[in-house]
Amino acid sequence: MTRQAKPDRRHFLRGFAFGAASLYVPGVYADVLTKTPRQTEGPFYPNKLPLDTDNDLILINDRITPALGVITHLTGRVLKTNGQPVNNAVVEIWQCDNKGVYFHSQAPRAKTIDPNFQGYGRFLSNRKGEFYFRTLQPAPYIDGIQRTPHIHVIVKKGKKRLITSQMYIKGHTDQILNAIRNKKARQSVIVPFKAVPGSKIGEVSAHWDIIVGHTPNDPTEAPAHPAPKKKNARYF
Repeated sequence: MTRQAKPDRRHFLRGFAFGAASLYVPGVYADVLTKTPRQTEGPFYPNKLPLDTDNDLILINDRITPALGVITHLTGRVLKTNGQPVNNAVVEIWQCDNKGVYFHSQAPRAKTIDPNFQGYGRFLSNRKGEFYFRTLQPAPYIDGIQRTPHIHVIVKKGKKRLITSQMYIKGHTDQILNAIRNKKARQSVIVPFKAVPGSKIGEVSAHWDIIVGHTPNDPTEAPAHPAPKKKNARYF
């Protein structure tokens, strides 16, 4: 995989493919949307936020060199179960880099993280509940740690945490994903990654709607779990 030429950063920060999301029409969904299942926050929510925390994870501030990996355009909406959009919600994502390393001081091989990968980003949803990130296609863990590619997410509204979950690539699975017993709920966090038409550098796109309940906060909200100490422990 070769590094690509510097993209137009400002273009991506304005958003990407929001046309895929439809406007909310009151009463259309009538509480039929499947609520996104809560999943573990895991041990590697950044213990110190990067200097750059915007929604473009592959370029840090105004550096010339982007992160190494498959560029992914992640769009989506934050919705209630009746289809009503949740605006002004802070959507946070974090994930490992192309080598399976997290932006966290206690992560395995933390010193080898791609210095050009932000590792964490956040975006304030608009009036339609839409969000957008430019990031990398997530990589699986290496070193024998058995986790399939995934992206962590937390959605907050003001001081309330609405949901903590994870997103997975269609065609990949592991024990954490399979622990979601309800089939519809499990399918709701599995997302197809599709090639971007006309892209000359192999970019992909993914669209994921995050469905939150009417409860104002995640009742199981808790600080990040401590990093496992055993060499062969499974990381989340």
